[in-house]
Order: sequence, then C-alpha cells, then structure tokens
Amino acid sequence: MRFFPWGFWLLCVASAPVRGDSGSKARSCAEVRQLYGAKGFSLSGVPQAEISGEHLRICPQGYTCCTSEMEENFANKSRSEFEAMMKEAGRAVQTTLTAQHRSFDSYFQDLLNKSEKALYDAFPSMYGELYTQNMKVFKDLYSELRRYYRGSNINLEEALNEFWTRLLERLFKLLNPQYHITDEYLDCMVKHAEQHKPFGEVPRDLKVKATRAFIAARSYAQGFLVGSDVVKKVSQVSLSHECTRAIMKLMYCPHCRGMSSVRPCNNYCLNVVKGCLANQADLNTEWKYLMDSLVVVADRIDGPYNVDTVIGTIHMRIAEAISNLQENKDSLTAKVFQGCGNPKISTKGSSSEDKKRRGKVALEAKSSAQALEMLVLDAKGNLTALKTYWITLPGSLCSKKVMASSAADDKCWNGMTKGSYLPEVMGDGLANQINNPEVEVDITKPDMTIRQQIMQLKIMTNRLGNANIGNDVDFQDASDDMSGSGSGDSCPDDVCGKRLSKSPSTRQPETHAIPKQSGHGVNGASSRSLPSAFLLLLSVAFIAAQHLWR
Repeated sequence: MRFFPWGFWLLCVASAPVRGDSGSKARSCAEVRQLYGAKGFSLSGVPQAEISGEHLRICPQGYTCCTSEMEENFANKSRSEFEAMMKEAGRAVQTTLTAQHRSFDSYFQDLLNKSEKALYDAFPSMYGELYTQNMKVFKDLYSELRRYYRGSNINLEEALNEFWTRLLERLFKLLNPQYHITDEYLDCMVKHAEQHKPFGEVPRDLKVKATRAFIAARSYAQGFLVGSDVVKKVSQVSLSHECTRAIMKLMYCPHCRGMSSVRPCNNYCLNVVKGCLANQADLNTEWKYLMDSLVVVADRIDGPYNVDTVIGTIHMRIAEAISNLQENKDSLTAKVFQGCGNPKISTKGSSSEDKKRRGKVALEAKSSAQALEMLVLDAKGNLTALKTYWITLPGSLCSKKVMASSAADDKCWNGMTKGSYLPEVMGDGLANQINNPEVEVDITKPDMTIRQQIMQLKIMTNRLGNANIGNDVDFQDASDDMSGSGSGDSCPDDVCGKRLSKSPSTRQPETHAIPKQSGHGVNGASSRSLPSAFLLLLSVAFIAAQHLWR
C-alpha cells in the first residue's frame, strides 16, 4: 500500500490546471475590449478577463482575451487593413506618376497650340490667299500631329509627306492662276517637282527632327500612364489565405495575448510582408528598367531631340518652306512644264492679288526651354526615387504602417510572445520565399495578374528603347507582344521543379527565442507541450497503480 499516496499525488498533479504565472489572478481584457469595440465589433461575448486559448486557430494557444469569433473578425480586419495599406502606398506612386504625365502633357500640348496659333495669326498677312485658301491643309496637319501624340495608329512620316504634297498641289495652282491645272497634271507635277526640292531642305529636315521629337514625347508621356496603371492593378491583388493568417498573427495576436503595447519585431514583420508580397517584388526588375528608360528618354527630350525648339517652331519651318517655293517658283514651273507639258491657259484670268510675302511680319518662337529643363529635372528625381519601390515596400509598410520595432529590439512581438526574433530575413521575390518561416508560399504558382503587368512593363520599356533611337512603335499593335503568360526570371527550374511543403525540415517556425517566464500567461510553445506532460505523468501514475494492486 506504500505506492498509493504517491500514485494519487501524481494523478492530482497531472490533472491540475497549469498556468505559467503560478496561479496568479487572470489579467483583465480591458485593452482588447476597447480595441475590438473601436474596430466596430460588438462587445457581446468578449471576455472580461483571460480565458484558456485551446480554441484559437491562428494565435498561440496560451491564455487569451480572444474568442474564436474575435479571432476570425480580427483576421478579416487585418486583411482589409493590409490591403488598404497596399492601395494607399500605391496611390502615392500613382499620384506621382500621373502628376509627371500631366505636367509634361500640358507643356507639350501648350507648345503645339502656341505654334498653331502663331501660324494662324501671322500667315494671313504674310501670304494672303496662299494661306486663306489652304487653311484646312494646315489645320489637318496639326490635327494629325495631336492624334499621333495621343496614341492614334498614325504613321507620322506618311502624315508629314501627305501634308507637303497637298500643300505643293494647292500652292502650285495658286502661284500659276493663268493656267488650267487638272488633277492628272498635278499628279505629274508632284512627281517631277519633288526631285527638285520645291520647299528646299525643310521637309526632309523637319521630318527627321519632328518624328524623333514626337516619338520620344509620345512614348515618354505613355510611360508614366503605363507605370501608374500597373501600380493600380497590382495594388488591387487580393491576399492569399496563408497571408491573411500571417498578417493577423502579426497585427492582432499580441492584443489577444494581452500585449497591446508590444510592437512587432522588425524582422518578423519583414518576413510576413515579404511572403505576402512575394509576387509583387518580382516586378522589381522590369519596373527599374521602365524608370531608367523614362530617365534616358527625358534626357533625349531636353537634349538631342530638342523638343522645345522642334515643336515650338513648326510654323516657322512651314513659313520657311513656303518662302523657298515662292523664290524658286519660276525655275520649278519651267522644270514641271518641261516634264509634264504646258497646261492649258485658264479662261478665268489671273488674280491681281500679290501672293508673295507682303510686308515684314516677324515670326517668333517664344522659348520655353527653361520650363522643359525644370520638368525633366523634377521627373528624373521622382523616377529615381521610385526605382526601388517594390522591394522597399515591405520595409516601408513595416516601419510606417505596422509600426514595427527597431531591428535591435529584443522585447518585441515575435509571433509567439515578447522576446527577440531569430530567423533570418528572406530575400525579395517569389523564389526566395521557399523557406519563409511565417508565410507558406507556393512558389510554383505565380500570380497571373502580376505576371501580365510584368509583361506590360516590358512592352513599355521596349517602346521607350525604340524612342530613344528614333524608331516608331505602333502602340495599338503592341498588345501582340502579350503572347507570353509570365516571367521566366523569377522562378528557376531547380526551384520551381518541385513543390516544397513547409514541413519541420524546411520551415523554422519554432526558432524564436525562448521567452523569460516572468509576467503573466504562458507562451505558445509551452502551452502546446502541456498535453505531452499530462500523458507522461498519467503513465507514471498508471505504473504506480499497477504496483499498488500487486
């Protein structure tokens, strides 16, 4: 009978409630109740003091102030709040890019408008009916230039060639009113006249310079819009179920554990956010290429392509071309007659109005080069600042939104309790999350929305690359480049070839520092070990009972 008291005592110890604070009074849940109510939830059913946490599915199962319903509500809240953080960060980038587009677009359109207005103001007094009877030709030119800049599928070189051809036909008839010139004769005239350069070198020179300037300006303006649109679409990508659990554990589990004043460990927050934004980080390479390409084209616009001078003086170049035609009228007419024959004399007679330049009208182009220089400098500064947006986003969210502690803090929330956080910080991008200890990420399944946006960045960068060397790109047909379905850079074959689950051998969730046992409550690791301890003690008690019955 000597074993009975010992066995009975073991049973009593094993069945007694275990608490890390040695049976101290349960802590109040006042702070959690206040937070829960502030988030818009009913306080009905919210504990007044800590309860046992075996029911928890996300937070550590120690003593807690959260019920299952509270945990679910907090999880949904953390999801919506984190998505709102993403959209807010994205809106800041969108605002910057759209502001840059708006500034350049306003500048460029104003430049074109002033050139057109200067033409309309000066040409009537300079050329009389040479202008008034051909107003539509000039209006059509500026209309085509605007349509091209806005992205219409127009061949700019052909549009300029068509302008000079139409202008030559109209002016030749007006400069030779004594002849009856048919459409067939005009066709012949154009063929013979072009080889004699009736407008001098202006058409060729303007075509080269204007084409380069317009291609650069259009691609530059479009680049800002594409960048903004990519950010908008990526910011709307929903969080995965695994990410929602990790964000909940990061943001609200410390409140459930009665640690409302304890901030998340910085490296812990980084691993959570990097896991959640793994796909977004894969935008980094193409995003940097786009920002760099915009900077290069900006230098072209303010440098060799000289947009301010080229676009702002179109009316002056046209005036120069018309002056060349007037001066070469007799020799040109003779050569045309020689090649096409003499046209019939018109019965209407000639107009007495002097069709040459009348009086001295000064054509000026007010330079706005300084304004362009300031625009480019501002744009380059913003573009450089945005280059690393996608890979610096996790750090920015952790420091400014989640309010994580400093990296050296060893009394922060590490996902289990207050202490230090030992796991290393993961790299950026999907492939680097294979061993993320906080978020289970399937690296074999990249997000298709984000892959499509990566392709959009590639297409836009290619357009800017062409613009940089003066090559035109058909904006409408660029969608044909979307034949690919994703980026091959982010997931190497030796990694994507296999799906590594987060088994204990590949994950490191239990590498947090062992917390000190001071204070109230128990940590999650010790709470999970209680059933094992109970079974051990029960086994010993059973053996003692066997000895008792012997």
